[in-house]
Formats: sequence, structure tokens, C-alpha cells
Amino acid sequence: MVNSLDERNRLAKRAAREIKEGMIVNLGIGIPSLVPNHLSPHLQVMFHAENGILGMGGSPEKGMENPTLCNAGGFPVTVVSGASYFDSSTAFGMIRSGYLDITILGGLEVSQKGDLANWIVPGKRIPGIGGAMELAKKAKRVIVLMNHCNKKGESKIVKECTLPLTAKECVSLIITEMGVMEVTEQGLLLTEVMAPFTVHDVMSKTNAPLQISDEIKVIGI
Repeated sequence: MVNSLDERNRLAKRAAREIKEGMIVNLGIGIPSLVPNHLSPHLQVMFHAENGILGMGGSPEKGMENPTLCNAGGFPVTVVSGASYFDSSTAFGMIRSGYLDITILGGLEVSQKGDLANWIVPGKRIPGIGGAMELAKKAKRVIVLMNHCNKKGESKIVKECTLPLTAKECVSLIITEMGVMEVTEQGLLLTEVMAPFTVHDVMSKTNAPLQISDEIKVIGI
């Protein structure tokens, strides 16, 4: 389970490798919001937030928070040179128009076909689906950062989702504390294993068929 700040940042750091120069990127709440802290300051990237920011930076230092500047999850953020502010309808217009190169989201379940369920937690009162559905369907690439298993120890990577879907066949890449999996037309492809876990560990904790890449890598601690 991902339950320490170091492990959360480890996943965020791995996800940051997927971001390239000039991209427009949307970040979900939780682990995805840590991604900007792991990018080179020389990389020109514009982070987008549904509440109306284009050009978010990393998290502010403690005591330097601006109470009127936050991301869509309500957490304090900074902005980079050239950032702009707008209303939420404009923010969603950008999403629906396909301007986002990547969205990095949390997940409750991902199926072997890339179906995503990430908006409702069983037994808890949830206000609504928010912008996850539009992000999942309209971003050019969807990356999911999540725990490999739920609190019961059950795999969150499954043959078919049992929770209400956010979107069908939308996920491109899954990153967990155990490994990195690509969603392909042939199914899930394990491309990287997070040390100290092994390929056997990942396969035993995954409730969906996994193919193993011929060039599988091990990511050190």
C-alpha cells in the first residue's frame, strides 16, 4: 500500500517522466498533485486545473501559501511565469476541446481494457463525479497513479470493474507502488517493477492477466 510520503513521491516522480517539453497537463487530487515537485525547473510545461488555472507550479513552502491560490482539490499551489486565470466553464472548454496532452488521475479500479472507476467510494457520501469523466475521455493520454491493492488487500487492477465507471477504455498507463503497466490492445503489459518487489509479487497481487515485457526494467528505491 502507498502509505508514506516517500512512497507517494516515488510514484509522482515516476509519473513526471511521462511529461515532455511544451505539454499541457491536468493533475487529479492526491498523489498526482505532487508531480510538479519532481520536474526540472527548465522544463516548459503548463499545468491545468479545472477551477481555472493554466500554469500551476510546485507546492509552496510552508508559511508561503497564498490563501486565494489553490488547485481543484483545494490545496495551495504556486504559479509559473505566464500563468493565466479563468472561470471554470473556460477550464472545461479547454478539456472538451482536446487541448490536454495528459491527465494524471487517481483510481479505485482499472480493468485490463483500461476502463476506469475513480469517482465513488462504497459506503461514503460523495458529492458527484466532478470533472473526472470529461478528463478521462478528452485528454490525449490518461495516466493513473494508485495503490496496487485496496485496504482489504484486494487488487485494484481487475479483469472487469465492479464500481461505477468513470469512462471506458481510457487509461493508457498505470503506475502503482509495485510496478508500471501499459494498457495495450492485447491487454496489460508489465514494463517496470518497483524494487523491492519482483515480477512474481506483481503478478500474484494483480487480478487481471499480465504480459511481461521482454525489456522489463527494475526501478530502484
